[in-house]
Amino acid sequence: MRLSFRRAAGILFIGILIEIAFVAGLLLSPRLIGSLPGGGGGPSPLLSEAWSLAEDSFYGEVPSATVRTYSAIRGMLSAYADPYTLFVEPPQAQLQSQQLSGKFGGIGADVRRETDGRIVLSPFPDRPAARAGVQEGDVLVAVEQQPITPDMTLDTISLLLRGEVGTPVNIEVERAARRLPFTITRAEISVPSVTWRILTEAPTVGYVAISIFAQPTKDELIAAINDLRANGATSLILDLRDNGGGLLDSAVNVAGQFIDGLVLIERRRDIGERTFNAGVSGVARDLPLAVLVNGGSASASEIVAGAIQDRGRGKLIGEQTFGKGSVQHILPLSDGSSLHVTVAQWYTPGRRQITGQGLTPDVIVARTVDDLIAGRDPQLTRAIEELTK
Repeated sequence: MRLSFRRAAGILFIGILIEIAFVAGLLLSPRLIGSLPGGGGGPSPLLSEAWSLAEDSFYGEVPSATVRTYSAIRGMLSAYADPYTLFVEPPQAQLQSQQLSGKFGGIGADVRRETDGRIVLSPFPDRPAARAGVQEGDVLVAVEQQPITPDMTLDTISLLLRGEVGTPVNIEVERAARRLPFTITRAEISVPSVTWRILTEAPTVGYVAISIFAQPTKDELIAAINDLRANGATSLILDLRDNGGGLLDSAVNVAGQFIDGLVLIERRRDIGERTFNAGVSGVARDLPLAVLVNGGSASASEIVAGAIQDRGRGKLIGEQTFGKGSVQHILPLSDGSSLHVTVAQWYTPGRRQITGQGLTPDVIVARTVDDLIAGRDPQLTRAIEELTK
């Protein structure tokens, strides 16, 4: 595998296919709402009235204004009855933005929570944490003298470790019952969205896995395919399992490496129907192809897999996909939080709707928990068979 980093730690919101909307937002302050007209179906002074009455009358500790404002936003969005129209608080919004950009200022270590609640670090090779002396399995106990507590989320802890490139961060870890301090200078950390290798069991088959559809994904994919060709690959397996989505443009550009012409159809309330087409050329349109999918393949993954399937370009192998065919705009708010608002539905080139249905593989192959524990991958094995028979 050309990139030895661990796959980025999960998709924050599975199945969210987004188009970044650079729209200035306003923090939803009830006091501001109270000054707005209540007619026309817009915000009403009623919310400000209820806010004040509850604040003045409640017997007990009144939640902070921020907590109540965030709750008000969530309550409003719940009325839309759409699981993908949602509110994202600042830490999660910042992490998602970094994930989609593919890089951030950090120490270069994976952060995970063990079953006993401890926060454990796994430093990436030749990155700041490893160079400073942090070792695999070190337990993070403090960042800038702030104790790491069991109620902290991984997102919160990750943001404590991240910051401007070139700035120092002081951490304390526990190793073999000893407390060890480290001062680490943050560097730009690039998290690859594409990993690849020549399969040892099939030396002419190249394997490419995409973990998220981010800004760098197209260029990473092109580099991967060119490298695989140079090392003897005459066919490809594209692994989209557990890929929960990402950027729309990235999905179209990735699909364009394998097919020409129509990639997807999108329908919006405001502008009706529009189509997205592949570019004039792609680096793998001539290579036999198999695509691995499962229940974690959602949104952008389904765009790519659906286009390949509809065009007869390659077989889908694995399990039914998630079934998420809507597009969200990310609308930033003034405090760093954001709204994710569904603005469109998309369809495959054959006008199949994916929402609530998903894609049915051409070859259905399950991968059980026992397979995972034993290190078996019958889906990959079947894909190899399809390409080498």
